Amino acid sequence: MKRRAFLGSLLAAATATPAFAFEDEAAADALVPRADHHQHLFSPAMARLLDTGSGGPGTIAGSDLVALLDAAGIRRAALLSVAYVYGSPSRKIEDEYRKVMAENDFNGAQAALYPERLRALGSFNPLRDYALDELARCAAAPHLKHGIKLHFGNSDVQLELPEHVARLQKVFAAANKEKMAIVLHLRSSVTKNRPYGAAQARIFVDELLPAAPDVTVQVAHMAGTGPGYDDAPADEAMGVLAEALAAKAAHTRRLWIDVATVANGELSPGAAAKLVRRIRQVGTDKILFGSDAAAGKNLRPRDSWAAFRKLALTDDEFRHIARNLAPYFI
Repeated sequence: MKRRAFLGSLLAAATATPAFAFEDEAAADALVPRADHHQHLFSPAMARLLDTGSGGPGTIAGSDLVALLDAAGIRRAALLSVAYVYGSPSRKIEDEYRKVMAENDFNGAQAALYPERLRALGSFNPLRDYALDELARCAAAPHLKHGIKLHFGNSDVQLELPEHVARLQKVFAAANKEKMAIVLHLRSSVTKNRPYGAAQARIFVDELLPAAPDVTVQVAHMAGTGPGYDDAPADEAMGVLAEALAAKAAHTRRLWIDVATVANGELSPGAAAKLVRRIRQVGTDKILFGSDAAAGKNLRPRDSWAAFRKLALTDDEFRHIARNLAPYFI
């Protein structure tokens, strides 16, 4: 979507929506989430990279996202940097690390413009040699110090490989030392058809979480990718996480699950019922609302929350989820 059209859609949404109070408690009482815990911005450079010739997401800046949040009555959002895209093994990028730093800095600068609204988390491929250097650099930056985003699918992380687990343990331990939250796209690569399911989820719970015992760890998309909830391997992995959370297993006290894109308004009755069961198994006190980048067919925050509200949860359950706020915002 081109930037002019994107901004036009923002204006239409904002003018069609009444003003909202932004006190956290008032938002929760009105069944509006306190935060969108899964958003992405795209710098001009990233927008060019993702433009395949038939269109791409276009540049999305902090002001664009804030307009969408205003339209939804949502106060805050987590900016999960997509700098990891530069580190994808499927791409050949000149000056890769320099571009990773620039994308992270773009997110930090956008968050600095709206310090009461936006919180930026830097990102990188955790298997790259520069991973620990970039983590340390983000930790020293005032508007990137709150956390990191890791995308196992894009980075082609394979948890069944001991050498990958060893590298990740170092990244998790470094984030823990710097008191940085970890937001994690746990789902392995779909395009490469990498193994994924209960075995990978158990490795995450048993070998990675113990390396970061003192910080928030947020698993994105209910352990899948979205849109929707019809990915059987992801549900298998989510089953392991849900069982661990329900049992209050060791090292799960700071584990959260976000629901970005899983309830997209097009769920089959069976998928919707399965999603509700998983949410209740996890416990609504551990579920974070998120909607994903405002690009392509992704639902924008207001529509994403409306789609989520169609699930067969009670008003009390929705209210509980709406009140949840990840500790990295505090």
